[in-house]
Amino acid sequence: MRIKQIIYWVSSAVLCGIFTYSAYMYFAKTEMIKGFFESFNYPTYIVIPLAVVKVIGVVIILWRPNKWLTEWAYAGFFFDLVLATAAHHYAGHGIFGFSFYGLIAIFPSYFLGKYIRD
Repeated sequence: MRIKQIIYWVSSAVLCGIFTYSAYMYFAKTEMIKGFFESFNYPTYIVIPLAVVKVIGVVIILWRPNKWLTEWAYAGFFFDLVLATAAHHYAGHGIFGFSFYGLIAIFPSYFLGKYIRD
């Protein structure tokens, strides 16, 4: 059981660290991020709302106030990571970036969290 807890906390820390860093970049370097969004043909008006939702998702995943909110936070993170990985791939940046590593970290965090935290 101890090894599962360690894997859960490490993967959750990596996942939440990626999203916290991403939200920080969205807030601190908004114009640069808007440039990336334009190159991906995404609307730029979603940069700040997406950063806010990422911060809220990190809080929910670490706090786990109830199962329903936690499920939605993981779902939102999963779709964000899949779309970000695909966008970077199709823009010619390759798939091996923070979004890809987030996809690797989300699965142990999600599945082990169901048994350890709930």
